[in-house]
Amino acid sequence: MAEKLIALENVNPVEIFGVNDKYLNQIKEYFSNLKIIARGGNIKVVGTDEEIANFEEKFNTLLLSYDKFGKLSEQEINQILTSDDHVHIKDAGDNDILVRGNNGLLVKSRTPNQHRMTESVNHSDLLFAIGPAGTGKTYTAVALAVRALKNKEVRRIILTRPAVEAGENLGFLPGDMREKLDPYLQPLYDALRDMIHPQKLLTYLEDGTIEVAPLAFMRGRTLDNAFVILDEAQNATPSQLKMFLTRMGKAAKFIVTGDITQIDLPRNQKSGLVHAMKILKDIKGVDFVFLNADDIVRHRLVKQIIEAYSEEQPK
Repeated sequence: MAEKLIALENVNPVEIFGVNDKYLNQIKEYFSNLKIIARGGNIKVVGTDEEIANFEEKFNTLLLSYDKFGKLSEQEINQILTSDDHVHIKDAGDNDILVRGNNGLLVKSRTPNQHRMTESVNHSDLLFAIGPAGTGKTYTAVALAVRALKNKEVRRIILTRPAVEAGENLGFLPGDMREKLDPYLQPLYDALRDMIHPQKLLTYLEDGTIEVAPLAFMRGRTLDNAFVILDEAQNATPSQLKMFLTRMGKAAKFIVTGDITQIDLPRNQKSGLVHAMKILKDIKGVDFVFLNADDIVRHRLVKQIIEAYSEEQPK
């Protein structure tokens, strides 16, 4: 067995190991075959040469990320430990920061495909971001919309979803139609709350600067000077998606996100997202970014769960 001693220089160990060793325990869980001991500003690692080399590479990337952004988080650590590509972290800078959110949160493109989303928005007015759960496609899209609003590139943000019941029945929820639909739209509200001060967000929602509504509410409208996001687009029918896309007005940006492996439509209905992928792929000004398991920024088990389900699906 080999042994390696790593010294933390010019940094408070609590910033790296976390309060009550929260981050250290997360690292230990990932490197379960290694014996990891932290004392003061030193960390000793015992294991095989190959495992220690892998640990040292990942740990150095953690330190680089801390040096660049001044903080770590469980999400950031998970992304670094599970990613096979560290270049985007080493080279990350202010250009990767999309929004400076609440409580010092820096919302940034964290993976190569999330970065491709940010680049695509600069030259395309219509972007399809397609990938499995946890890849940050919706969160990144909302961040791009908030950035555009803050930079006065658009006058309003419109976030929408098709109101398709994913194995649950909205009709049994209490309240009026808005109260029934608000929980379904909650992921969009959650993203906004990370990025905009609560009082400011409330003002935006009340004066219509930001609108969160089901897809059916888009019919008959022309959306000018707006950043519009259709989330969960795999659950829109072809006619619904056509209706949505033809709402695009002048000076508008549209992002359509979805996961074609989680279609909740009845078996006799086709997914509008799958249909759009086939018929719009050659139109100039329409861009597609496909995210994958390497972009997952949730718990490390999510990547393995998605891969397991993918292997189970019929070829």
